[in-house]
Amino acid sequence: MGKKSSQKKFAAMLDSDDTDSMSSSTSSMRFDHMTENGLDEVQVDKDALLDQWLDALYEKRGSTREKALASIIEAFNSSLQYEFVEAKFATLLQQCLNSIKKGSAKEAALASHAIGLLALTVGPGEKAQEILEESLSPISDALRVRPETSKILSVCELLQCLAVITFVGGEDPEQTEKSMQIMWQVAHPKLGANVATSKPSPAVIAMMVSSWSFLLTTVNSWALNPKSWQESISYFSTLLDKDDRALRMAAGEALALVFEIGSLEKFCGEAKDSSDPTTDEGKDSRKLMYVHGLRTKVLGQVRGLSAEAGGKGSAKKDLNSQRNTFRDILDFFENGSAPETLVKIGGDPLSTSSWTQYIQLNFLKHFLGGGFVKHMQENQFLHDVFDFTPKKKHLSGAEQRMSGSEKRMYKSPNSALNKARTQLLNKQRTLAQDKNSGYFAFDE
Repeated sequence: MGKKSSQKKFAAMLDSDDTDSMSSSTSSMRFDHMTENGLDEVQVDKDALLDQWLDALYEKRGSTREKALASIIEAFNSSLQYEFVEAKFATLLQQCLNSIKKGSAKEAALASHAIGLLALTVGPGEKAQEILEESLSPISDALRVRPETSKILSVCELLQCLAVITFVGGEDPEQTEKSMQIMWQVAHPKLGANVATSKPSPAVIAMMVSSWSFLLTTVNSWALNPKSWQESISYFSTLLDKDDRALRMAAGEALALVFEIGSLEKFCGEAKDSSDPTTDEGKDSRKLMYVHGLRTKVLGQVRGLSAEAGGKGSAKKDLNSQRNTFRDILDFFENGSAPETLVKIGGDPLSTSSWTQYIQLNFLKHFLGGGFVKHMQENQFLHDVFDFTPKKKHLSGAEQRMSGSEKRMYKSPNSALNKARTQLLNKQRTLAQDKNSGYFAFDE
């Protein structure tokens, strides 16, 4: 009875409008624990709050569940919740999936974000695969029924979630391609007889393009058939003529990535063995001419957007950002030079030198928001993705705070994460070797 009573009181606090007093109360609780019993008590307090927020996801009132999800997201952003995830992984995943299936658009958006954070916290391995397998169908269903303008936030979060859980948990190309197809259908819905659908907003299409591109960074270029390459180039080219600047920039970066990964041979589907008697040279020639025509069109569009004088698109403050983006794209198309970026992570430099790295970094930075620095400092999976090692003072501090369960999860050479990390590094080497022969410059 006592536990149920405390749960009801906590749910009432979440559902009240006096969230400031709740925040003040929990802050003072943390301070008292810190001063009286040390840092371990702070962790106990944090775990207790997470348990209460998880319990609140069973409440009938949607606003209570929404506030609980927002609190869980804040906790996962502020620190990596290894202990909590090890104990409550399945429960949190199922409750978030229930919110996606049955909750409001806001609740579905929050639940989607929480699932993405859960995947990044557990890292590659069996749990990440379970997240992907369990979430794929609910997310796909939700994307089909939530295209309305009033649910833009929900659709964007669902797309980001699908991208993140596939990035972490996708073990084979088929899984990744399936997620990419689901994303593609958001902008190209399949209509049945007498079925009408609302037109996706520019914000939704831009997020679809960004999420699709994020997953493309993990795909071996030979895994996609030539028709898919040609279709993507043609579609992204049409988006460069749209009025929305964010959409144009997403499409431009996607095109740069496509051309970084691909090659004329892949785009046109030419036979690897030119002596193959079954090769239809006439068809290959027509495909080659078609792709040459596409790249010439794209080059002209990119050159124009890199020097746009303004007036196209409502947010003029973003004009310089668009020009800079398309100048980088133009430089890549003409000279093969991908943009080099440098980001400071708590004083440690993180650099990128390819469109693949640039798109991965920007996508995860946008998804993690205020939790980006914390995850980059302490999330081993992200260290492996970007080949990033924080300074020893950061690592030593993390070592000192690492619990027994965290060490089992991350330090054991036989752990699922270490096995998955080896697979990730092998996959990155394969992709790097493939991309070395992928670039081709645009000719006038």
